[in-house]
Amino acid sequence: MENKTKKKGLLERITSSRVFRVMFSRKIIVVCAILLLIMVLIAIFAPVIAPYDPNKDDLYNVLKGCSAEHWLGTDSNGRDVLSRIIYGARISFTVGIVAVVISSVIGMALGLIAGMAGGVVDAYIMRVMDAMMAVPMLGAILGQGLGNVCLAIGISMVPGYARVTRGQVLSVRNADYVTAGTLCGASRIRNTLVHVFPNCLSVNIVSMTASLGGAILAEANLSFLGMGITPPTPSWGAMVSGGYKYLSTQPIIAIAPGIAIIIVVLCFNMCGDALRDALDPKLRGTLGSGKKTKRAKRTKNVKEVA
Repeated sequence: MENKTKKKGLLERITSSRVFRVMFSRKIIVVCAILLLIMVLIAIFAPVIAPYDPNKDDLYNVLKGCSAEHWLGTDSNGRDVLSRIIYGARISFTVGIVAVVISSVIGMALGLIAGMAGGVVDAYIMRVMDAMMAVPMLGAILGQGLGNVCLAIGISMVPGYARVTRGQVLSVRNADYVTAGTLCGASRIRNTLVHVFPNCLSVNIVSMTASLGGAILAEANLSFLGMGITPPTPSWGAMVSGGYKYLSTQPIIAIAPGIAIIIVVLCFNMCGDALRDALDPKLRGTLGSGKKTKRAKRTKNVKEVA
C-alpha cells in the first residue's frame, strides 16, 4: 500500500513538473508571467508604490505634462495619472477574479447538471444559456458600482463555462471508469463529483485563465461607456474615456491606461494558451520538446553529411 502511495505521489510530481516545463518552454510566456506578477504586486502594494492620492484634486496642476513630480502628468482634475493607473490595477484584478469565480462556479455546476441529466433538463438549461448570450448589455441593467460590474460580467460569462463543461461531460460520462463506478454501486452524484468533474477541470482552468483577461477588458469597456466603476474611483477604462478628449494636447492621459489594459489582457491570453498546450496530451509531447527536436534534426543532418 505504501509503495502504491509513493508511486502515485511520484507520478503526480513528474506530471506537474512536465506541465510546468512545457508551459514555460517559450520565452514569451516567461516574459508574460513576469509582467503579470509585477502587475499583481503593484496592485497589492499600491498604497506604498503610488506617489500621490489617486482621488485628490489639484486644480493648480491641471493637465500638466510629464515631469519629475508627475511622471505621467496629471488629468483634467490635477490628479496624478501614474497613481491612478497603479490603483486602477486593483480594480481590474478584483473585477477579473470575482467575475471569473462567479461565472466558473455557476457555469460548471449548470454544465454538470445538463450533461449528466440529459433530456429535458439538458435542453432547458442550454436554451437558457443561449438566451443569456443574446443579452450582452447586462451591465446597463444592473447599474454602476464595483459589485454590479463584477456580477454583470460574471453572469455574462456563465454560458461559456456551461457549454464547455457540458461538452466535456458528454465525452466522458460513458467512459469505462464511470461505468465501472456505477457497477460498483456508486451513485450518480458520486460518479459526477469523483470521476466526471475532475476530467472537466483542465479545460475549465484554461478557460478561467483566458477569461481573466476578457473580464478586465469587459470592465474597461463598461467604464469607458460610463456604465462601470463609479467616479472618482480609478479605473483604466474610465481613464481612457476621460482622457481621449485631450489626445491632441495630453495624449498620455488616455494612452497610458490603454497600454496597461493591452499588457494585462495580452499576458493573460498568452498564459492561457500556454496552459492549454501544456495540459493537452496531444500537444504536450511536441511543445515541450522543441529544443530536443531541433537538436535531433541537427544530429541527423550531420550524420547524413558524414
